[in-house]
Amino acid sequence: MNKPIIVVLAAGMGSRYGGLKQMDKIGKNGEVLLDYSVFDAKRAGFGKAIFIIRHDLEADFRDLVLSRIGGNFPCELAFQEMDSLIPPDALAKSKEINRTKPWGTTHALLCARNLIDAPFTVINADDFYGREAFDAIGSFLVTGSDDGAIVPYRLAKTLSPQGTVTRGVCEVENGYLISVDELTAIARESDGKIYNTAADGSKRCLPDVMPVSMNFWGFPPTIFNDLQRYFDEFLTSSAGQSKAECYLPMAADWFIKNGLLKIRALEADSPWFGVTYKEDREAAIKRVADYTAAGTYPQSLWG
Repeated sequence: MNKPIIVVLAAGMGSRYGGLKQMDKIGKNGEVLLDYSVFDAKRAGFGKAIFIIRHDLEADFRDLVLSRIGGNFPCELAFQEMDSLIPPDALAKSKEINRTKPWGTTHALLCARNLIDAPFTVINADDFYGREAFDAIGSFLVTGSDDGAIVPYRLAKTLSPQGTVTRGVCEVENGYLISVDELTAIARESDGKIYNTAADGSKRCLPDVMPVSMNFWGFPPTIFNDLQRYFDEFLTSSAGQSKAECYLPMAADWFIKNGLLKIRALEADSPWFGVTYKEDREAAIKRVADYTAAGTYPQSLWG
């Protein structure tokens, strides 16, 4: 079996963040957050990285990211555009409403399908997942299991003091993911509790220890026919919507409910942080500096 692959979702613009947060420097030597994920994956036994980007980012991405990582770890690029892999009828509907954005994380992963020939993990470019999480999912993937996997995080440790967040709220039973529900507008409020505020204004209180998806998934390479079927169904119902996106957590939930894939919930005492908002950057810089000072990472990741 080929070594596991790390697939990095890096095609999205950070609208709330105000720029290309995937390329914002966090480490002292110009490292961005995805550098630390790839570094952790390399020492956990992964064999290559696939970065999913847009064509208009390629020159900057090669200059700012691949110039460091590429000489130390095998890397490939896949490209996600609004019209990538979209059937003519669905594309016509989207053009009628002047849609310009791609179709979400499920769409992104399908754009890398032809490069994936081994068990793989898929992550966000703008999240820090921690060494322990990569060790856990790497150890799982090398078993060659037909199951999928997720490394969930505790909700309270994934909030931003700058505003609301979107999280995939997980139900776990006997070590397996039973369901995942994508909730938006999650924040801790003045009474000290965490709430999800629905579109109609109703509130749902969520426990601090609720396991949530941070888009850290592990899959066998055999999922793509079913993933394509799920995406095709999504396009049938949503091609005429300007902002509809097909999220990986919802695809995972569909796999489970249709008996297509069992997904294990892996335990990993791992930190998480990210840069959802521009104000999160300084906190991320400090945390990376603290890990570097403690010896978790070398002063320069790639020498």
